[in-house]
Amino acid sequence: MLKGKNIVLAVCGGIAAFKAAALVSQIIQAEANVKVIMTKSAKEFITPLTFQALSRQPVYDNTFIEPDPTKIAHIDLADWADVVLVAPTTANVIAKLANGLADDMLTTTLLATKAQVYVAPAMNVNMYSHPAVLRNVETLKRDGFTFVDGSEGFLACGWTGKGRMAEPEDLLQVLKSHFTVKTRALAGKRVLITAGPTQEKVDPVRYFTNHSSGKMGYAIAQAAKDQGADVILVSGPTSLQVPEGIQVEHIISAQEMYEAAMKYYHQADIVIKAAAVADYRPSETFTQKRKKQNGDWFVGMERTIDILKTMGENKNSQILIGFAAESEHVEEYATKKLQAKNLDLIVANNILMKGAGFKGDTNVITTITKDGKKKEYPLLSKAEAAISILNDIASYMERKGNL
Repeated sequence: MLKGKNIVLAVCGGIAAFKAAALVSQIIQAEANVKVIMTKSAKEFITPLTFQALSRQPVYDNTFIEPDPTKIAHIDLADWADVVLVAPTTANVIAKLANGLADDMLTTTLLATKAQVYVAPAMNVNMYSHPAVLRNVETLKRDGFTFVDGSEGFLACGWTGKGRMAEPEDLLQVLKSHFTVKTRALAGKRVLITAGPTQEKVDPVRYFTNHSSGKMGYAIAQAAKDQGADVILVSGPTSLQVPEGIQVEHIISAQEMYEAAMKYYHQADIVIKAAAVADYRPSETFTQKRKKQNGDWFVGMERTIDILKTMGENKNSQILIGFAAESEHVEEYATKKLQAKNLDLIVANNILMKGAGFKGDTNVITTITKDGKKKEYPLLSKAEAAISILNDIASYMERKGNL
């Protein structure tokens, strides 16, 4: 569940900082991306070089160091994060966060991020039970922070009791569960998905089509069903088995896909247009097989209806998602399509990139949302890519207040 996810780990000053190094290693092994923020006090216990070596990323420890003049580092980091974990978290940092202070890289980043923040406290048992600390903890919980406590036990100070930081293995599971829990956001939602190619008839034995296998759309349909959605699948011709429990309507041509998709469009909460629909069809078709003749044969072509554009023009409250399978200028063309067709999110990929083309079981995707959030993913199975797409849709809906 963590593959390709962006995790910010904030490390505060405490003896438990050494556990954070083990956690970074485990996050990397789970194939997630991790960037580390360190407070000044944290560097008294463990060096930034340790985290740099483990994460293969620069360590953020100074608000005023701006290596890229085109970006503000703490804002860029805040926007990059899918989730933030502060581990270990000291009483001092809890107090700062509870009062909205922003005097270092950690606090400025956390004030700017919209990602979920998890807090793993580590301190003396008496400090943790102090009324001021308890008051600050309650404030942060009301603000949406989630606390992850470790088990009671022997503390570095010699006391025994509450205050141990949760173990790296437990914190890794919290991160995994975060993305698992997020998938429940589609429960009760009606999701319309189009998948596969279309076939545009020339005569009884010939047609124009494309290389789409339908695997990406079917994977999204399965993932949406697993996440509790009521799924309607409009599918072009494929050899794939329809996932159990999904309503499906099989079509052949672009016109048939348009009619079927629009029939369900206004009933849907989310519409994911993953099908590779023909842009053109023969302007003349034959009821009998056209026999081979001497010389060349030129087939006139006419435009099919632009289903996605029509949906965008007639959108009410639906969340509308399109795909951009490009061979060049991928992000540029995808962004133009996002805007021109009134989409909420677009999934872009370079069909010439190894592992990202048609028919395969893997994909390399980038998602771009209407509010400017971009996520680039490494090579994923199409099942993993489907979950990532649905998570990004859920995050966008949360930002819009639709969940």
